[in-house]
Order: sequence, then structure tokens, then C-alpha cells
Amino acid sequence: MADSVSIEEECSSCHTPLGWVRVHVEEERIRRVIITQEAPSSDVRESLVGRQACDAIQEWLAGGAWPEGLPLAPQGTPFQQRVWQRLQQIPPGRRVTYGELAEELGTGARAVGGACRANAIPLLIPCHRVVAANGDGGFAGHTRGRWLEIKRWLLQHE
Repeated sequence: MADSVSIEEECSSCHTPLGWVRVHVEEERIRRVIITQEAPSSDVRESLVGRQACDAIQEWLAGGAWPEGLPLAPQGTPFQQRVWQRLQQIPPGRRVTYGELAEELGTGARAVGGACRANAIPLLIPCHRVVAANGDGGFAGHTRGRWLEIKRWLLQHE
């Protein structure tokens, strides 16, 4: 995913145990959440929605309540939208396998994995709660390294 901010987009950032979290907002709706090690630039326009999302994410990662009710606007195919809607129904602390989710949605586990990989709003659309039948699976399209460590941290945190 590109890490640049468009003219119409506003971006709020916060430091978390995962690194910097950047919440990109367009038309008062959250379009992307990026987890990065890079500190934000100071020339970014911030929005109220983005600030609220950052505050809610920080609170959740510090042991508070799961962030709910934020205005999300994920962009994807109708199938991806179905998967992301279902992901938002998985409660904190619960894990669902790719296969279970695929069976429920009438599709294949790889298709569910592809939709999870395409999720531009991780954390708030909790794709980290979807795991492989025999392990953690992947996170953000990665099956090892820093991204898998983030997924494991999130699962343990919940």
C-alpha cells in the first residue's frame, strides 16, 4: 500500500506498541489504517474522525475497550466487502479460521485470505482474528517477520 496522503485525504497518527498507526480519512470516513515504523511528517492535515480513531486505538491497545462505532469506508469488491463485514462481527478475543469463514460465506479459504490481505483498514476491521487451521496464518499478506509478530501480539493482547 502506498503511504502518501492525497489532496482530499486527512491523516492522523499515533504511537502504539505496534509502531506508528496512521489513520487516513476522506470525507469524514476512515479509508485506510497503516502500521509503520516511520514517524509521521508534520505537514499532514488532521481530522476529528482520524483523531478519534487514533485515541480509540491507543486506548484499546493499552487495555481498554475495543473501538466501535467509527465511520469506516473500506473500498473493495462486493466479495471483499462481504468478508470485511463478517470480520467486524468477530468479537475481541475470538478467533475464526479461514476455512470456517469460507464455509460460512460459501467460498474457499484462499479467497477469504485474499480478502483479508486486501483489507486496507487493519485493526478496525480485525483481519488478525482470522487464523489458519494449523497456526496463525498471515497478516497483511505476510506469513513471517514483523507482520506476523504484530498479529501474534494482537491475538495475545485480546
